[in-house]
Amino acid sequence: MAVPEPAQNGSEELVLAFLAEAGDEFVSGEAISDKLGLTRAAVWKHVEALRAAGYRIDAMPARGYRLSGIPDRLTALELRPLLNTHDVGQTLHCFEEVGSTNDVAKELAEEGAAHGEVVVAEAQSSGRGRRGRPWASPPRRNVYLSVILRPDLPPARAPELTLVASLAVCDALRHAGVDAGIKWPNDVLASGKKIAGILTELSAEPDKVHWVVVGAGVNVNARLEDFPEELRGEATSVLLERGQPAPRALFAAACLTALEAWLDRHAEEGFGAIRDAWRARNVTLGRAVTVRVEGRDVQGVAEDLDERGALLVRTPTGLERVDSGDVKLLR
Repeated sequence: MAVPEPAQNGSEELVLAFLAEAGDEFVSGEAISDKLGLTRAAVWKHVEALRAAGYRIDAMPARGYRLSGIPDRLTALELRPLLNTHDVGQTLHCFEEVGSTNDVAKELAEEGAAHGEVVVAEAQSSGRGRRGRPWASPPRRNVYLSVILRPDLPPARAPELTLVASLAVCDALRHAGVDAGIKWPNDVLASGKKIAGILTELSAEPDKVHWVVVGAGVNVNARLEDFPEELRGEATSVLLERGQPAPRALFAAACLTALEAWLDRHAEEGFGAIRDAWRARNVTLGRAVTVRVEGRDVQGVAEDLDERGALLVRTPTGLERVDSGDVKLLR
């Protein structure tokens, strides 16, 4: 397993979180010291350490400190102050590079990692999508993360979590200003091109799920030249869609926060609520499609999702239920 980046100073994280919570407002050194139980000298020392780490922190006499910029990094120091979650991301495993965040997360899950632990990497040397296809993972451009889940679900319902994750990523992209939609079962599109993918893997017995790892790769600040030449007409990114880069730490935190919110709703209300939300964000239903299923093509109109998340395709011979397959949207 790859070696994670060293943990950051806990007091620095607290100072950073306090400044981040204040937004554009100045916070006095006295308020920080009182809130965190630190001396004024200790607060100044931690502010200087954060500046040395790449944070822009303004200081004004009689007004205090203000966080005006964060480095484009994905470490616990950047992510933790931005998270508003009770489980997801409370334990972060941050790496400069791994083969695949899903592989690292699966190893951690086998070793007993708790529900909600997250693996984040700046780059993947062997990133992959569904059916083992490679996923372009240039360093320090995008978001590559995997979340370990221990759901109270029968194995037959585990595929529902792929749709839950696609909702979270779609919502984070829309919040970032991208008109995103979901293509069944696990792709998120913008302008008809792939901007994100979800890969779900699990360990289960016939009647029990041990763990589920949900991985997401999101093209955030990738430029056209960052994609393999053969994918440049099929892939896009937040940068390409908006014309300006997005703060990756803020986007990753938004994904994790949205994921926990949808997981909670799934646990409380069941798959019906997820299916309704998915229908409102999808780009598949009502479209003519070809679905590659176990060596054959199913052609027809994507009509709906069933109660388990399978795609219902209206073909010339009737309604066909598709549990998994590769969907091609026909123009």
